Amino acid sequence: STGERRVSFISGALLLFVAFLLLIRKTKLCFCFLVSVSLQDPSVQKVGGGRKKTVSFSSMPSEKKVSSAADCLAFMQGGCELKKIRPNSRVYCRFYTLDADLSCLRWEPSKKDADRARLDVSSIREVRTGKSTETFLHNGPLLEHLAEEAAFSIIHGDEYQSLDLVALSADVANIWVTGLRYLLMRSEWLAAEFALVDEDGYGIVSEDVAVATVCKLCPGIKEAKVRLRFKEIQRSKEKLTSHVTREEFQEAYCELCTRPDVYFLLVQLSQDRECLDPQDLRLFLETEQGLSLATTEGCWELLKRYEPSAQGRERGLLGLDGFARYLQSPECQLLDPEHLGVCQDMNLPLSHYYISTSYRSYLLDDQVHGRADLGGLTKALQSGCRCLELGITDGPEGEPLLGVDYGPDISRHHHHHHHHAPVTIRSALEVVNKYAFLTSQYPLLLYLCHRCSPGQQRTMAHHLKKVFGSRLYKPEALHVSLGGRATTLPSPEQLKGRILIVGKKLPPEEDGSDGEVSEEDEEIGGGGNKQSQSPPREAGRLTSESPEDLVQFTKRTLTRVRPSSVRLDSSNPNPQGYWKGGVQLVALNQQTPGAMLDLHRGRFSQNGGCGYVLRPAVMRDAVSYFSAHTHGCVPGVPPQTLRIKVISAHNLPKPQGSGAKGEVIDPYVVLEVHGVPADCAEQRTRTAAQNQDEPMFDETFEFQVNMPELALLRFVVLDDDYIGDDFIGQYSVAFECLQPGYRNVPLLGLAGDPLPHTSLFVHVAVTNRRGGGKAQRRGLSVRRVGRRGREYVSLRHTGIKALDEVFKQASGPIKEATDLREDCSTASFKDQCGLPTVAKLKQCIQSLATRLQSPEGAMGAAMVLREGYPCLEPLVSLSEATRKLLSAYDTVSMSEIIANGTKVGEILILLAGKKNTKQRKQTPLMYLFYKFVERATD
Repeated sequence: STGERRVSFISGALLLFVAFLLLIRKTKLCFCFLVSVSLQDPSVQKVGGGRKKTVSFSSMPSEKKVSSAADCLAFMQGGCELKKIRPNSRVYCRFYTLDADLSCLRWEPSKKDADRARLDVSSIREVRTGKSTETFLHNGPLLEHLAEEAAFSIIHGDEYQSLDLVALSADVANIWVTGLRYLLMRSEWLAAEFALVDEDGYGIVSEDVAVATVCKLCPGIKEAKVRLRFKEIQRSKEKLTSHVTREEFQEAYCELCTRPDVYFLLVQLSQDRECLDPQDLRLFLETEQGLSLATTEGCWELLKRYEPSAQGRERGLLGLDGFARYLQSPECQLLDPEHLGVCQDMNLPLSHYYISTSYRSYLLDDQVHGRADLGGLTKALQSGCRCLELGITDGPEGEPLLGVDYGPDISRHHHHHHHHAPVTIRSALEVVNKYAFLTSQYPLLLYLCHRCSPGQQRTMAHHLKKVFGSRLYKPEALHVSLGGRATTLPSPEQLKGRILIVGKKLPPEEDGSDGEVSEEDEEIGGGGNKQSQSPPREAGRLTSESPEDLVQFTKRTLTRVRPSSVRLDSSNPNPQGYWKGGVQLVALNQQTPGAMLDLHRGRFSQNGGCGYVLRPAVMRDAVSYFSAHTHGCVPGVPPQTLRIKVISAHNLPKPQGSGAKGEVIDPYVVLEVHGVPADCAEQRTRTAAQNQDEPMFDETFEFQVNMPELALLRFVVLDDDYIGDDFIGQYSVAFECLQPGYRNVPLLGLAGDPLPHTSLFVHVAVTNRRGGGKAQRRGLSVRRVGRRGREYVSLRHTGIKALDEVFKQASGPIKEATDLREDCSTASFKDQCGLPTVAKLKQCIQSLATRLQSPEGAMGAAMVLREGYPCLEPLVSLSEATRKLLSAYDTVSMSEIIANGTKVGEILILLAGKKNTKQRKQTPLMYLFYKFVERATD
């Protein structure tokens, strides 16, 4: 019967239970159930939505000790059993897990439904260790059997409720406490910031205060966007008041101020977690940012400087907000900070430098009837100009005036501008003297173009001596040759703090006459009757017809080019066309914004903005050849590859003069390379339609650069429009100033002024740097080591001439063989990864794995074994740049990694813990590389 079967079943169960107890007693074994979290392969933590439980004789997983916050979070996401203590001293065993998005704790089984059996991390106020809450203290005798070191409590909610838990061991309790405290870093920081503005301590603030606080913590975010989000929160909760609670404040901040691009990068770098410890940060600086000799101590300093939460600084963890602050800091700007000051040799002759030159910057309107104004001179000097041109004409009462020559009807001109007083040359010189050396201490060249009578010329000479005094340079001591020219021009360093007058002296036979020196007389292409039309510009003809001769001429002579004097507007020529011909003084109207002035600023920012930039070596060396028409490789200059990934843009403003208030922008980014003809190129991203001010692009571009010292890179952000694309912002930088890695590009407005908090986020890699260009800064005070650091075999002289002559011919091939041996090992692979030759192989592998992983985590290649060696096999269609990177990896001599000729592939696979053949066939690339980097020695 049913009753008999039930009794039989119960009897059998009791017998099994008794046998089980006897077995335990006999073997004296103590069993405990644990969740074994595999830190080697997180994908096996959960199967089919359930949890993996195993029987273990230890309180901790045996596969790997937990050693970081990231390991703690991985353990918590896998879940484990904890004892929940109720105020009535009853104990419940529950299985606790942390959600994949790290937002809340969940437990099961529970009488509550799934939505209620949870605790939001944002509501946690504190995590306490030991038996320190009322639940533990009031039930002390009843809970004595529970270990003090395994107990902890989570204080949460507005009423400070406690969730009292006891782990199966002190180690497991420490994992939960460490992980939860890490998660509280952001919440605690935001709570502290909220408390600063919550003057009454009621946990609520006004909407205005909440908006202002978010804008303070996230500089650049638009106030209207923050206010709109708070309105949406209020509507969703059907609130009748506009006050903001602490939870609502945190919710709005996390939603509005979390940059997806930075989040994806942080998760990728920290192996799917949201923090970097000093070792993680050091690996990032070495692998991506090009700082091969970064130190752990330096990483601690960065962490303390940029991590906003006190807990993070104490525990040495850089969270999402701290990482974002670091990436937006000056340390991560595209321009190498080495170039913020004077970094070039300033002891060479003046002819060896490009010199920042202004043209008629004192004119406000057009170039014929323009009114003179001293503000233009001030701005030109403040921007670093070191060559000013002053037009001077006769004025009333014997006092020369600043301005262009208006002809005999000067009174009519003055009447036309009767409400503006004319500017005397003395007042202009006083302004020049005041601002001459505030921005740069290097010499100022004053270019005088006058048509003055002898009397007013003498007045002008008197003013020059009186105003400038000892600053005025007098060349009496300068050694000159018989031809009247200086054999060697002095250097900028020799002329520091001096003002040089530049002009053409009259021939000796005309000395003392009424002769005049006009601007046309002094320019390349000048001459002829000044009343006639100017001939075609000689400089333009020379750059196109005789570029080699022009470069040779400028090696020893200062040469100036100015805009056409017959044009009415203040437009500027392209200075790059003359710089590549060696012209040192390319005069531009500093008051005219546009691409030409952007390139000018980019060129002269590479030497601290001092107004002097050293020309390329091929334009300085006595024995060298260079043509401005170079369409390929430059002899003696190895070409380089520039690879730029435009990731995102931030806080883009609407174009000036754009339409309606609610109009959105459709931005896209144009990348321009300016240089020799072979280097000139332009590429653009797609249009981020309706993406407003925070577009994501995630597009990679590649440029070949044959003459790096002349190349300029210009970013232009435009608003895509049917009628005409509107300008939003730009940034121009010399190729030699680029920093590798993830970089912040600060955008400038039309006039060259910084757009507040507006930037591009890019990744830069420059390959094939060795042997050419400038030494790259790879540490706080580190220069990279190139071929010069290699040790070559040297041959000693025997004293026997015939024998020495024979072996002398062998020195070249021996050196070539040394280079070949070095370059065929890992140098090419390092170059393709954008790393210096001193980089370690594990940095290269980490860089490769990072580049092949998309933000979503998908890999573009897998590692397979071919004849015992690991090779990369593409899984999807790859870009040309990525294919080159894979090709460079396949050519690496892997025998140098593992000694004794052991097959590298087998060791890599074994290091990763893959035992059977099926597992060895094809292994996820990121996982395999991660394990290799983790375990491989240097």
